[in-house]
Amino acid sequence: MIKRALISVYRKDGITEFAKILSGSGIEIISTGGTYNLLKENNINVRSAEEITGFPEILNGRVKTLHPNIFAGILSDRDNPDHIREIAEKGIKEIDLVIVNLYPFEETIAKENITDTEAIEQIDIGGVSLIRAAAKNFRHVNVLTDVDQYDEYIELFKITGNNIPNEYSRKLAGKAFSATSRYDKNISDYFTGHDFVNSGIQIDFPETGNYKTEPLRYGENPHQKAVLIKEDFENKFEVLHGKELSYNNILDMDAAYNLICEFEKSDPFCAIIKHGNPCGAATASDLNTAYNLAYSTDTLSPFGGIIITNRKIDFKTSLDIDKLFSEIVIAPEFDEEALTLLKKKKNRRLIRFIFSKEKYEYRKVTGGVLYQEKNNYETLTEELKVVTKKNPSEEEIKDLLFAFKIAKHTKSNAVVFVKCGRTLAIGGGQPSRIDSTKIAIMKAQNFGHDLKGSSAASDAFFPFADGLTEIAKAGAGSVIQPGGSVRDDEVIKSADENNISMIFTGIRHFKH
Repeated sequence: MIKRALISVYRKDGITEFAKILSGSGIEIISTGGTYNLLKENNINVRSAEEITGFPEILNGRVKTLHPNIFAGILSDRDNPDHIREIAEKGIKEIDLVIVNLYPFEETIAKENITDTEAIEQIDIGGVSLIRAAAKNFRHVNVLTDVDQYDEYIELFKITGNNIPNEYSRKLAGKAFSATSRYDKNISDYFTGHDFVNSGIQIDFPETGNYKTEPLRYGENPHQKAVLIKEDFENKFEVLHGKELSYNNILDMDAAYNLICEFEKSDPFCAIIKHGNPCGAATASDLNTAYNLAYSTDTLSPFGGIIITNRKIDFKTSLDIDKLFSEIVIAPEFDEEALTLLKKKKNRRLIRFIFSKEKYEYRKVTGGVLYQEKNNYETLTEELKVVTKKNPSEEEIKDLLFAFKIAKHTKSNAVVFVKCGRTLAIGGGQPSRIDSTKIAIMKAQNFGHDLKGSSAASDAFFPFADGLTEIAKAGAGSVIQPGGSVRDDEVIKSADENNISMIFTGIRHFKH
């Protein structure tokens, strides 16, 4: 039975409503600083920590709750007669519920040019101590460390008549220790650097206990079990409609999201993703045109794929999208009519997202984990090096850069043909670059696309001149590639002989 609660939170979302329920149930509330002021302003009966300790906050709030009158009230074992007698003699009252979330240290150090002085001011001392004390005494004290726990706790509080089961309290303790573990790890990483090979990369592997997990129906295949470990998944994606996401859905969403972040500030853009690869992509003056151009690249592969856009989906575009069976439609926003129409297919997932590039990525491999910086490199016009006698036109340069972005997000080896801001053919995932080239050309022929005057991109250098020769024979007038082959001279010679322009970027974009 909860008689007394201590509330001290940095994130104040929902705390007023929560406190009103507690107070209305006859529970005494103790609070500190800004939380105390907020509850007072909302006419909630609350006592200050200073009133309990008989000692004021000092050192600009660095010391608020670090006092025996608080910690003995949390840590006392209600089954130990000596503890009961001792706190009674000292006039200390038991605290049965602790609600604490911590200063935003992780968010602070993620900002650029943060100083040690700024960082250490966000290291929570009292909050971590309160959480650990409450979690240690979970048989008698409940502890909440996340705003997202409030609704479930309140529901259980009401159902049980203020008699929270011990197994639930133990579960809360586990989450509390996970929260403090992650918090301390972030602080440790900040001070130790955790760099490897002097790379300057700060390693922060996810530990399942530190994040929310969501069971998935199955993994990549039905016989494989799987869960989604959520870091900040819900901050990036909001599911508006449709059945639960599958493992493969999430992989394709990730591929689509990484691609769309390349086009955050471009004209209306649309791409269709299937098995981690773009089937088609286009930019245009309006979203409907961009969608239809992307779809027309390859009208077979998009079936069951993912559609993603960088603009709000309007009703006109939704009418065309609705004609195609798609697993997921992702956009920054949907207008009301579009949302109503697309919701008519009950299993189709509709997802709203925000643009936010991540800095690092990791992949489990046998015996270890690979960890690297995300490939967020953006090739700029001024970095391009023309290596042929012929120069590309301004329009060709635009198409080359567009094609290079699509190639970057196509599994290697990747070759992409583009004209007027839309893909004409995409070849990828082949061990041989010449095979990817031939597949792209074959697909263009199959879907009636003339490659004459197109621009082609390769995610890595051409090891031989044969790939470049095939591209030229198909009709492309310009090529972009990283360069760096021992046979670059042969490849350049082939481009000159075929009267096409070629640009070297010096940056490779392998994707495995």
